[in-house]
Amino acid sequence: MTSDQTPHQARSVGTGGWVVSFLPGRTLTLEQATAALQAAEAVAAVRELSGSVGLTPLETVGLAIQEPPWNEFPQAAGRRFWRRG
Repeated sequence: MTSDQTPHQARSVGTGGWVVSFLPGRTLTLEQATAALQAAEAVAAVRELSGSVGLTPLETVGLAIQEPPWNEFPQAAGRRFWRRG
């Protein structure tokens, strides 16, 4: 499996096993390998966006995970609201 958004790839090793370029030593299922490549694509997107705000990708992810949201706006279950200002 390859992606047009990241150079990482997954290869079949037979009997339903897959290895992913950034997870050496691990054998995954097809579903896990697909998820791993999707995660690599998400990282590529974060890398591109983080530069726009002057952060590294690791800083962006770390802050987004650790910093609590403001909770000023109620959110309906499962829906995102984007507000400016």
